[in-house]
Amino acid sequence: MEWVISMIAVVILGLAAVAATGRLGELPGTVTDTPQPHVPEGALAGSDLRALRFAVVPRGYSMQQVDELLDRLAGQLDGAAGQSEVE
Repeated sequence: MEWVISMIAVVILGLAAVAATGRLGELPGTVTDTPQPHVPEGALAGSDLRALRFAVVPRGYSMQQVDELLDRLAGQLDGAAGQSEVE
């Protein structure tokens, strides 16, 4: 009985080795299902950056840091737009 179990184990390991080489077919390509943020075309305003949201992914960026940077950039864009309107 032990002999039969040993042979089954050898066959399974052999099939695993053949599958690892790709001879039983290849796996399909990876699919990226991460949603892309909507960024309007043309010049951006501060409100565009404030409304922008990024997808949460494992091992990604800190959401707090991204939000702080977007708020800072939005403020700079609003300031630049206000200065150009005055001139």
